[in-house]
Amino acid sequence: MASNAKLSRDDLWSLEDYAEMRSAFRTQVMDHKKHRQVALGPNATLYFEDRLTLLYQIQEMLRIEKVFEADGINEELEAYNPLLPSGSNFKATFMIEYPDPVIRAAQLEKMVGIEDLVWMQIGDHDKIWAIADEDLPRSNETKTSAVHFMRFEISSDMARDLKSGADWHIGVQHLVYTYDFAVSGTTRDSLLNDLA
Repeated sequence: MASNAKLSRDDLWSLEDYAEMRSAFRTQVMDHKKHRQVALGPNATLYFEDRLTLLYQIQEMLRIEKVFEADGINEELEAYNPLLPSGSNFKATFMIEYPDPVIRAAQLEKMVGIEDLVWMQIGDHDKIWAIADEDLPRSNETKTSAVHFMRFEISSDMARDLKSGADWHIGVQHLVYTYDFAVSGTTRDSLLNDLA
């Protein structure tokens, strides 16, 4: 199955089958996810989605909500399939992470607009700015959300250069929160699988 093929009901396990295999599957997914996150400083992380991470999230939602009817299953598929990379982009959940809820609330007020200031740069190409929260707005004039969904569109030239080993940086450039991360090693290898 292509890594960017939409998930369908045929890809899912029944609640009974999933209950039996959940522990082993969860271990597999958690190991996979370790290589698909990019920490942007101490308080923000991009969690890159792919077919396996989304399959796990759908199965977990069906399990928690005890959904086994076709309409409910289709609703979950419709909610999660847009988060699947298409082969010419990367898709990620961006999370602002402060353990203390009081500090988190104060920081979210200072970080208004941060979701539009996350970027990627590949080699000498111009920065690619995140396209954030296409499904619904998650911030207003007074505060941003702790969770945002992002898409980074990659040109064919950028994809070619990435596959050829070009430098790859991901960063955030907000007035109160600026970091830059060089993507390498197993994280780079895993994310390159998202490209066609």
